[in-house]
Amino acid sequence: MKKPIPHDGRAPPGQRQLRVAEQVRHLLAEILQREHFYDPELLNANVITVTSVEIGRDLKHATAFVMPLGGKNADTFLDALNRAAGFFRSALASRMNLRYTPKVTFKLDHSFDKAEQIEKLIRQEKVQKDVIKKD
Repeated sequence: MKKPIPHDGRAPPGQRQLRVAEQVRHLLAEILQREHFYDPELLNANVITVTSVEIGRDLKHATAFVMPLGGKNADTFLDALNRAAGFFRSALASRMNLRYTPKVTFKLDHSFDKAEQIEKLIRQEKVQKDVIKKD
């Protein structure tokens, strides 16, 4: 039986993709916490959260979704992380046992913004009337 294809036309990730993506996420978080960066914009890299990683089927390209604590200076951090992509790739290579180390691209995670929008909608008086049980 064939797996259903998502609406965006891509096949769902396989187990190996998911496993490697999660390993990359953990390692990137560790690197951000423990490594010393010479880029002044990354001196406070320990406030950056790696929320998820998506990896291509060939395991050669990865997209890391990040968000700094409180969302402050997000664009500055994002530019600095993408400038340091080569550093992250070499740091991953020394910690992973893969034939090819994925090239990492960093993007902002907007899921927190969407969650906040949904929270605001739920708190609206019109919606609360529908949510609250009538006895």
